[in-house]
This record gives sequence, C-alpha cells and structure tokens, in this order.
Amino acid sequence: MNPSTVETATVWAALASILDPEFALSIVDLGLIYRVQCADGQVQIVMTLTTPTCPSGAWIHRGVESAVRALAGVKDVKVELVFEPRWTPSRLTAQARHQLGLAE
Repeated sequence: MNPSTVETATVWAALASILDPEFALSIVDLGLIYRVQCADGQVQIVMTLTTPTCPSGAWIHRGVESAVRALAGVKDVKVELVFEPRWTPSRLTAQARHQLGLAE
C-alpha cells in the first residue's frame, strides 16, 4: 500500500469509533454512513442524521471529519450531509437493534 493513501476499511473502522451522544451507539451501527470512497488520499463520505433537526448533527459531522482527517495517508476529507434517502430504523445493524431493545 502506498503510504499516501488510506484504505476504505480503515475509514469505516474510524467511523465506527464515533458514538452518537444520544444513543451511545456507533454512527456506523445507527446506519448514518451511506458511503465511503477513498482514492489517492482523498476521502469522500456521504452520511445522514436520524433527523434533519438532530441537535447533535454539527457535533457528529465535525467528529466524522476530525476522525478521518487524523488517519495516516489522508490528504483531504469531504463529508457530505444528505437527507435523501431519509434515515429510517431499517438502517440499524442487528447489534444496534439489540442494544435499543428492538431485536426480534
């Protein structure tokens, strides 16, 4: 691997370390991350929030950018916040469903 690049799996792992302050669950387990693309040290992330008026939205957005920017090989980070498609509980991982008491 070129030391000036970063792997997509590394970015996903960094994102999984960011906890939503309201639910104390990873933003990955909540299904807030729609896409991660890495090319030549450039990282593009498409994400959402549970609602457009999420009170922690700015904090989560900054946390995503900071966590990824700190990774070795990252030259630039672009975090795009979208609300289409809208987030729904169907995006929760099985682990998140279990932690929230929604597991069947």
